[in-house]
Amino acid sequence: MEIVKCEKLSKIYGSGQTLVTALDQVDLSVRQGEFVAINGSSGSGKSTLLHMLGGVDRPSGGKVWIEGTDLAGLNEKQSSIFRRRKVGIVYQFYNLIPSINIRQNILLPMLLDGRRPDEKRFDELVETLGLKDRLTHLPSQISGGQQQRAAIARALIYRPAILLADEPTGNLDRRNSDEILGLLKLSNKKYRQTILLITHDERVAVEADRVITIEDGKIIADERIRPNEENCKEGNCGEVGR
Repeated sequence: MEIVKCEKLSKIYGSGQTLVTALDQVDLSVRQGEFVAINGSSGSGKSTLLHMLGGVDRPSGGKVWIEGTDLAGLNEKQSSIFRRRKVGIVYQFYNLIPSINIRQNILLPMLLDGRRPDEKRFDELVETLGLKDRLTHLPSQISGGQQQRAAIARALIYRPAILLADEPTGNLDRRNSDEILGLLKLSNKKYRQTILLITHDERVAVEADRVITIEDGKIIADERIRPNEENCKEGNCGEVGR
């Protein structure tokens, strides 16, 4: 099942001599359960692509579909609700709310919707992510690695269609980086969570099942490192999901 689809996606900033083409006619397809790394140097367009996929910014041209929903067809309010329910985003600097505790931070997307949390789902997530004894702490009272775990839990609490991780290990030491990558891989396997990981670090990228390299706003390589279970069911173990 195709979860993400882009057709001729473009993003242009400025005009005249200051014009910058951040994305240039990008075509992309990601299937359910894939763990995809988008690799590229600073300024390559990878973070711009993440913002387009997350509905955080609108493209200058082309289309983006998430689970069949055309993001361009959503108004501002609809887009905000869609992001909250269907797109989990994990940033390099965690973006936790400093004045509320870890439990409230994790449940924030559901609290904003006025929805009752699935306590079984919540308990399983915090147990898996090693946060069970940190739920009453404020973000400033726990380590950077634990804050990133909380950010992952918040991104997963709604069972999103896709998890977008923007340099999630960039602010962590090697040990915590390895742990966070391990947790992302675990969520991919345990929950069949579709993940797009943005990174400039090739060591991090090769932990994914598929690596897309972007340069000057264009995809220049798309390589499958490990077979995806969903593709294998359809007899396409060796095919790249573009």
